[in-house]
Amino acid sequence: MPESPFPPRSRLLPDWTTVRADVGASLVVFLVAVPLSLGIAVASGAPILAGLIAAIVGGIVAGLLGGSPLQVSGPAAGLTVVVAELVNRFGWGVTTAIVTAAGLVQIAFGLSRLARFAQAIPPAVVHGMLAGIGGTIALAQLHVVLGGQPQSSVLANLRELPSQMIGAHGPAVVVGVFTVLVVLGWPRLAGPLRVVPGPLVAVALATGLSLLLVGVPKVELPGDLLSAIALPILPAGNWGGVIGGVLTVALIASVESLLSAVAVDRMHSGPRTRADRELIGQGAANTLSGLLGGLPVTGVIVRSSTNVRAGARTRAAAVLHAVWIAVFALALVWVVQMIPLAALAGLLVVVGVQLVKLTDIRTAREHGELPLYLVTALGVMALNLLEGVALGLALAALMVLHRAVRARVHHQSAESGPEHRVTVEGAATFLCVPTLSRALARIPAGAPTQVDLAAHYVDHAVQDHLQTWVRRHRDTGGIVVVTDRRASAAGAPRRRKRVGPLVRVAEPRRARAERVPEDSALADTVVHSGPGRRTR
Repeated sequence: MPESPFPPRSRLLPDWTTVRADVGASLVVFLVAVPLSLGIAVASGAPILAGLIAAIVGGIVAGLLGGSPLQVSGPAAGLTVVVAELVNRFGWGVTTAIVTAAGLVQIAFGLSRLARFAQAIPPAVVHGMLAGIGGTIALAQLHVVLGGQPQSSVLANLRELPSQMIGAHGPAVVVGVFTVLVVLGWPRLAGPLRVVPGPLVAVALATGLSLLLVGVPKVELPGDLLSAIALPILPAGNWGGVIGGVLTVALIASVESLLSAVAVDRMHSGPRTRADRELIGQGAANTLSGLLGGLPVTGVIVRSSTNVRAGARTRAAAVLHAVWIAVFALALVWVVQMIPLAALAGLLVVVGVQLVKLTDIRTAREHGELPLYLVTALGVMALNLLEGVALGLALAALMVLHRAVRARVHHQSAESGPEHRVTVEGAATFLCVPTLSRALARIPAGAPTQVDLAAHYVDHAVQDHLQTWVRRHRDTGGIVVVTDRRASAAGAPRRRKRVGPLVRVAEPRRARAERVPEDSALADTVVHSGPGRRTR
């Protein structure tokens, strides 16, 4: 019987288990995304509906085109400081043009397969950048919680904070502090209701509380979602600043999206992220979001982790969450106008503080990169994001250079017997000659000595200094054993290889004594090639 050309019926019917999982996850992510999108728009100085536009476009476009199936995209706190600066400098219309151009740059990144280079940024710099952004957001929104207005810089916010606390506006403080307490306490106190997102519960309860108070500022909307859609405005000048803004948004959005995608991959066992495709999807979302008057879009770890924990199985969950946001923005826009600004500010204070993670600080310290973290974070807060990251990268380059040229010289006296041992590790360049000289000066005249060259590079200055010391130590009756481990560590060849005027590398399996002529500077020097194996 010939095989039917039609697929089996089981392939035509949807997998209802997957459908139920994706729909349920999309509803949970939708409840998390709405208050965060509104709060990020307020903190960015953008029209508040621009946050919902970015959430809708990011969920649908990046969800369909991106390379990370379970990542959820939308407006992110990581770009809040950058967008606020662009809005203050160029206005909202030009900022959307910058977002559009940044999306095109991201598409070019993806097509050029540059995702691997974006992932090469040191983690300490990225985490320091996020910490600086979090501190900036928290300080600015703390003023709103207190019933005031945020200042133009972190230093100004710090200066004005005492007077703001003295003249705090009572009702706004009550609503803002109440929001913070609910967000922090909900995961611990909710019990079986923990599946309901804490941010949504906090904003809903704070909105109800604000109805009982007088004089609490609320969200003001100029119209509905469709009226908020606006085409970008081309800048009239200052093209250098515009190009800098485009590159800044493109780089930060790309790095944040890729880092979020890597984190999401660790949370599930499904398909892995295709980094270049992810950049193309994020770029397409930013291009469309800018054209429609929305905020920049990135992959967001808060929504993405919520999506995975809620049981999402395919990219349909991210797309559906954007559909629910669109329905909400079109049909329930009057609900947005009831939300107090202090509630959104309190939510963002928590988000900002949570960007400063103790685990990141601990990891940076364990890897010797705590200065990178602190310099980047303080630079972002004191200067601006681009200059702070530049400072972090410059310090990273200096630290790499320092580690590359640094040599470690250790002097050890034998516990039994008169033999002394000097070990040289790292890169033995002229910079380590003073340290090597001090170590050799501790060796008594005539004492048997072993010099272990475990360095991966020994320059002429070190060789010349060691030759001079060997000659002088020989004159005092001392015997010197020089061990060269450089070739053994790299896989020594079987034939002898001349390394330099100081030593020879013997064959690892058939090491033999290297007799140095009596008139040589290394007379009475014994050379061996393997750890603990002397030649005779």
